[in-house]
Amino acid sequence: MVISTPQKSIASIRWLKAPTSWSWVEEANARPMEVLIDHAHCERKAAGSAVQMMFRYLCEPGLGEVLSPLAREELEHFEQVLALIKARGRYLEPLPSPGYGAELAKHIRKLEPLRMLDSFLVAGLIEARSHERMALLAEHSPDGELRQLYADLLISEARHFGVYWTLAESRWPRAQLMQRLEVLAKAESSALDGRLREPEDVRMHSVGVSMPS
Repeated sequence: MVISTPQKSIASIRWLKAPTSWSWVEEANARPMEVLIDHAHCERKAAGSAVQMMFRYLCEPGLGEVLSPLAREELEHFEQVLALIKARGRYLEPLPSPGYGAELAKHIRKLEPLRMLDSFLVAGLIEARSHERMALLAEHSPDGELRQLYADLLISEARHFGVYWTLAESRWPRAQLMQRLEVLAKAESSALDGRLREPEDVRMHSVGVSMPS
């Protein structure tokens, strides 16, 4: 399925209920350093989330073997993005969060093993959205260096959301998995619905999706 806008067509991606809007691409391209700095924060948080799950489920068979290399790779991406930020005369400045991750965290159930299931699916959805938006910037950023950076990271990001899906799929019946994914994917798209109040608030996960009619 492809969602069309007057200027561009943006393809949907597996798991996501609504594709990123062309307005988000324009906003991101208008303030590339804000998005780049936020991207570094996202890579750092993704590594932290993987480590947190690895220690929360310390004795879960097969989990550490998968999440430890994923966390290391996220940190390598963080270092790669940070190096480019520093090369451009900036540093890892604090930025107000768009609230996307916090909103999704509200949907993670508290009781185990449902907490584990939801944690895997939410992490996978975040990775899927990151992959989609990096792909858009790799294609449409007017900055050649940024296009190359995002393109270099795409293969790894695609694998990351596949890792979380596989972790969930190997532990729960597919019918239960798909039912919960449907709920969380709708919540993920709803968290990105709306318009920016201020242009400087653009982030990797700021609002900007084309919601289905």
